[in-house]
Amino acid sequence: MPLRNLMIIIVSCAGTGLFVAACSSSSSSEATSAPAAGAPAVNSGAGNFGTDQRAAPAAPAHGSSKEVADLVKLSNQAIIYTADLSLRVKDVSAAASQASNEVTAAGGYVANEQQFATNRRSGAGEITLQLKIPVASYHPTLTGLGKLGAQISFNEQAHDVTQQVADVSSRVASAQAAIKQLRTLLSRAGSIDSLLSVQDEINSEESALESLLAQQAALAHETSYATVTVTFVGHHVKIVHKPKKTHRGLVAGLGTGWRGLKVVVVWLLTAIGTLLPFAVPVAAIGGVIYFGRRRLVRRRSTPPAAAS
Repeated sequence: MPLRNLMIIIVSCAGTGLFVAACSSSSSSEATSAPAAGAPAVNSGAGNFGTDQRAAPAAPAHGSSKEVADLVKLSNQAIIYTADLSLRVKDVSAAASQASNEVTAAGGYVANEQQFATNRRSGAGEITLQLKIPVASYHPTLTGLGKLGAQISFNEQAHDVTQQVADVSSRVASAQAAIKQLRTLLSRAGSIDSLLSVQDEINSEESALESLLAQQAALAHETSYATVTVTFVGHHVKIVHKPKKTHRGLVAGLGTGWRGLKVVVVWLLTAIGTLLPFAVPVAAIGGVIYFGRRRLVRRRSTPPAAAS
């Protein structure tokens, strides 16, 4: 029995040793396989260009999305562009015709045209055009118009109405939703009073909606077309600002006094003419009162004289 127990103990120890050795070998193999999996990361940091090239586009991807978002934001802005341009040209009519052709070719149109003739030469000495140009081709067309002559003056403005456009669009949507709900209530109304009340509300909302739609259409047109006012001036037309002359001396004083006297006389005559319609009835009433009182005094004084 002791020998048998000894053999069992020896076999158990041997089995335990083999199990521990197997566990140690498996853990060592896992430890050696972990660096192998992490090797590419170490190599990329050490200068693996293939790995860097794959990772490089990750940063610009975020930047490009931001740029796209900025462009979308800019495209959603509603801006009204206006410009005033004055040019001196040799042939006013030819320059105005060329400007009209350029604007028409860009998709715009001439909204207004004014001509001013001069006495020195035949033909128009000055032409003013109000041009409507699509916003997409506004700047190139404006640059082309500036090359038609020598620039005298230029003024450009850009008015941002994005908030106004958004507000009108929101009010239009609200009015449409309200009308839809009111029409639903109209179909469910039971009495005539309810029908009339709901119909009045619908009429009021529709009037407000028409006004809002008109504003929306006007804003859409103003933001779609830039307004450019171009004035073409001929070389023979002189732009002179004459200063106001001031006269001094005896003659100037007499003229000023005479004008002052006329003003005073006119004022007095006006006052007399204003009071005259009131003076006639007042004088008549005063005369009646005066003669009536005098007659009454005579009657009172007559009896004592007769008694004596």
